[in-house]
Amino acid sequence: MNPALFDATVPVFIRGLKALDACLDKAQAHADALKCDVSNILGARLAPDMFPLGRQIQIACDFAKGVSARLADVDMPSFEDTETTLAEYKARIAKTIDFLASIPAEKFAGAEAREIVILRGDTKREYTGLNYAHHAGLPNFYFHVTTAYNILRHNGVAIGKKDFIGSV
Repeated sequence: MNPALFDATVPVFIRGLKALDACLDKAQAHADALKCDVSNILGARLAPDMFPLGRQIQIACDFAKGVSARLADVDMPSFEDTETTLAEYKARIAKTIDFLASIPAEKFAGAEAREIVILRGDTKREYTGLNYAHHAGLPNFYFHVTTAYNILRHNGVAIGKKDFIGSV
């Protein structure tokens, strides 16, 4: 039996990232059909003050690996934010999925009560593992995956709800 927070996070992150990866394949097909450079889509934003698609992908991967590593109390890999091509973003997704798949479910034992401290600049946030997963980690992951999906839709990529949800 897997600990509850493992089941609530790792498989969810993997499914979401695989769905995002499949949506990026459709973005490439869309760009090919229009005979345009897919980098135009990677740089697209929903609003001027929002991150572009490429950064949304990076942040979604960062939340998936960060939340999982903190809950499992394992070292989190560091990825440089140097991707510029669709292939590089897809490789980042694949590396993130590989990391997630490498974490044994048993490492999540007791994660609900584990103390999670997030330091960002002068701000310190303290959570229990349960609160971190449900009130910070998962919402942030879904925000960035959803924003990536919406940027793709806004740019004419033919994706729908089934693409966002992925295989269940």
